[in-house]
Amino acid sequence: MTTTNAQPTRSETPRADADEAHENTWSTGEMQLEDRSALRRVAGLSTELTDITEVEYRQLRLERVVLVGVWTSGSAEEAESSMTELAALAETAGSEVLEGLVQRRDRPDASTYIGSGKAKELREVVIATGADTVICDGELTPAQLTALEKIVKVKVIDRTALILDIFAQHASSREGKAQVALAQMEYMLPRLRGWGESMSRQAGGRAGSNGGVGLRGPGETKIETDRRRIRERMAKLRREIRGMKQARDTKRERRLQGNVPSVAIVGYTNAGKSSLLNALTGSGVLVQNALFATLDPTTRKATLDDGRECVLTDTVGFVRHLPTQLVEAFRSTLEEVVDGDLLMHVVDGSDALPIGQIEAVREVIVEVIREQNAAAPEELIVVNKIDAADPVTLTQLRGLLPGAVFVSAKTGEGIDELRTRLGELVRPPEVSVSVLVPYDRGDLVSRIHADGRIASTSHESGGTRIDATVPTALASQLARYAHSA
Repeated sequence: MTTTNAQPTRSETPRADADEAHENTWSTGEMQLEDRSALRRVAGLSTELTDITEVEYRQLRLERVVLVGVWTSGSAEEAESSMTELAALAETAGSEVLEGLVQRRDRPDASTYIGSGKAKELREVVIATGADTVICDGELTPAQLTALEKIVKVKVIDRTALILDIFAQHASSREGKAQVALAQMEYMLPRLRGWGESMSRQAGGRAGSNGGVGLRGPGETKIETDRRRIRERMAKLRREIRGMKQARDTKRERRLQGNVPSVAIVGYTNAGKSSLLNALTGSGVLVQNALFATLDPTTRKATLDDGRECVLTDTVGFVRHLPTQLVEAFRSTLEEVVDGDLLMHVVDGSDALPIGQIEAVREVIVEVIREQNAAAPEELIVVNKIDAADPVTLTQLRGLLPGAVFVSAKTGEGIDELRTRLGELVRPPEVSVSVLVPYDRGDLVSRIHADGRIASTSHESGGTRIDATVPTALASQLARYAHSA
């Protein structure tokens, strides 16, 4: 087994430097960040549940974890990057990473993921480091999970369970919590396991069979009962999410009817999407140096250089091998991507493999657009964090990504150029009109001045004659007042 020491950088939680004059004027983002930091996990609690009351304290334990991955293809740099990302995910979940192990194989072992011999070596590493959890860089089958746990004798989770745990910690809205709960249940259902024979042995039959007196019943095992209850809960959550989706669709339709261009901010997790939203709009959306800090779509209004307004929607970040359960559960949230007039694809310029980030994000976007049977919006690549990026990497990206905008949301470099590009790309469909608007329809004249570009205007006996270029939606309302020379 090849051993790679993972040396992740612990996420630093930014603190609000508020002076005395602004102590009581915290933004919503700062309050959310303070709430997340209020509950600290405590190290040193036993991982074995000796009493039922310890269940209440499991969430407070700082788990000591060993990471393990299987390197099947690609370069060594890609394998190390994947393990580094897994370490960042583990730390975001509140764990302490002790060691990172990479096993070179053609394919993961069907029974124990890394092979029985290497699993015994992993057990020795767990004993030597004092770890209480093993995190695998992949999605394990229920059989692999069970077999590996029996060998290493500590809790084993996979990448999917880790991401679901982070989502559960960060979900704040009612819809976000429902979506995460649904995704967790979809993941848990085939992996549901019991302790003792009572979970797996049926209790039906006559007195002389299946245990006799006290064990006769409808023939449904405890684990089957749990599965049925989970399915019922999943059906209820799907109904709730559909209801919440209708409310959000109504708000989205209202925005579309207002003819205000919309920009969906997409990108890899922790690429700086929320920071960029704040830089463009001056809002106080939660910003945290952690993966999946944003789960609920946040919409803010921005003013472009020419005075027009547009709305920017910050969406959930993507990641390599995003669990299918999350894509399914967050489908209603991801629909914001389909409805945008423009996709602002944010890339972390300081990442070791930025092109890999772009490919991972586009893979999810293409899947969502295909299932919605919609046309793909225009895409604008924005390379963020250029203040922390390697100059050589930036030079390569400028050659690979023609038309991309390079910015730093932290320092403000390139923000003005980005605002100009947005103004060029989000112009709504327009048509030229020549209308004679009656004097009693001053509201229409005001809308033409606000939303259109006027070429000429004159006052006649029948009303105000205007030649202008206006959005398509407004042109349809002006059609009855069309005037021919």
